[in-house]
Amino acid sequence: MQHFEWISQGEEETAQFAHELAQKLSSGDVLALEGDLGAGKTAFTKGLAKGLGVTRVVNSPTFTIIKEYIGRMPLYHMDVYRVSESEDDLGFDEYFEGDGVTVVEWAHLIKDHLPDEILTIYIYRLSDTSRRIVLEAKGERYVTLCKEII
Repeated sequence: MQHFEWISQGEEETAQFAHELAQKLSSGDVLALEGDLGAGKTAFTKGLAKGLGVTRVVNSPTFTIIKEYIGRMPLYHMDVYRVSESEDDLGFDEYFEGDGVTVVEWAHLIKDHLPDEILTIYIYRLSDTSRRIVLEAKGERYVTLCKEII
């Protein structure tokens, strides 16, 4: 596991960073997003979606758990804040092993269901506009990907 770090000076920079990351993603990639409420997880996902060619409005799937968007490949956007670790299998593997990119907000809540190789992105609020983004790459694919974008 390796860590990489980047500082964003605003929501537009965060979205642009995510957009650039999206250019390097492939089917089956899984990104875990962690951060406090208002840290910028959904803003990050909006930039990622744009980079994947999604044209629909992207917002947090808080009450639906999973939203699917179509771009150059599918984007599966999960918010598992209301899902507990003790719940039965909700079909996460079908998304993680599917033909798109999966983004999981609050991923630590379903850690036993996550794949072994994953890119976890921690977003820390430094000020009203700036964010510290820490990428934790588990697996050679994600280590290489992080080295290309940082």
